[in-house]
Amino acid sequence: MNNDARLIDETLAGNTASFGELVGKYQDRLFHTMVHVVGSREEAEDVVQDAFVKAFVKLKTFRGASAFYTWLYRIAFNVSVSRKRRKIPELSVETAREVVGRDLEDRGEAPSGSLERKESIAQVQCALAALHEEQRAILILREIEGNTYEEISKVLNLPIGTVRSRLHRARLQFRDRLKEVLDAGHE
Repeated sequence: MNNDARLIDETLAGNTASFGELVGKYQDRLFHTMVHVVGSREEAEDVVQDAFVKAFVKLKTFRGASAFYTWLYRIAFNVSVSRKRRKIPELSVETAREVVGRDLEDRGEAPSGSLERKESIAQVQCALAALHEEQRAILILREIEGNTYEEISKVLNLPIGTVRSRLHRARLQFRDRLKEVLDAGHE
């Protein structure tokens, strides 16, 4: 029995501290992934909190057919989609820069290099944010999280062939959005 399965069993037996260990183990990873999905640190915090609450409430429905994180990610993704449907999307280059700027490390490079790097990251974030949520999710799962096609198939509940074709289309759309963002920056 793996550590996650043990913690789940202990939680279901009434030891809520075991669920706290699961939260501690996965909250940072899920948060960083959700920042990319929703485009805002504050929104990602809310999504992650809601996802953990839902996971706790529905823990008895976890069957173990996939990894706990895969199941948790799917809950968080569904929460983000539901929240997005309830409000008007807020997209701006300033928001993308704010999101990206906080995570950047100062590596002692020249100010111009740091500024160029920040601008490049902001442009990528802006292009990513302009994608439809399904395209953004599949790109994040593959390119940022490094998931295999099989893992993405489980998370998104899609056949592998559909994952491949959607990933291909998402990459094309991302390339087009990035080109638009870069062209707008040169005007």
